[in-house]
Amino acid sequence: MSDDAVEIAVNGRAIRAERGTSVASALLDAGVTEFRTSPNGEPRAPVCGMGVCFECRVTIDGVAHQRACMIAVRSGMTVMTGAPR
Repeated sequence: MSDDAVEIAVNGRAIRAERGTSVASALLDAGVTEFRTSPNGEPRAPVCGMGVCFECRVTIDGVAHQRACMIAVRSGMTVMTGAPR
């Protein structure tokens, strides 16, 4: 990882990611594979990677239903997934 990395908190766990990386990519790189849970309780994760499918929705800095594939990581960002704690 280069010196141009940022640290974000994901479900209370600190992870590092390259500046400019999408939140979805940072989460997947960190081993997070469940971004949210469907109404039927099924785990959901990114499908399209370009903001069309809405399967990658997470809570970012307290704002729910953010498309993780469309938002770049920022230093100090807090991300909460629908994954069980």
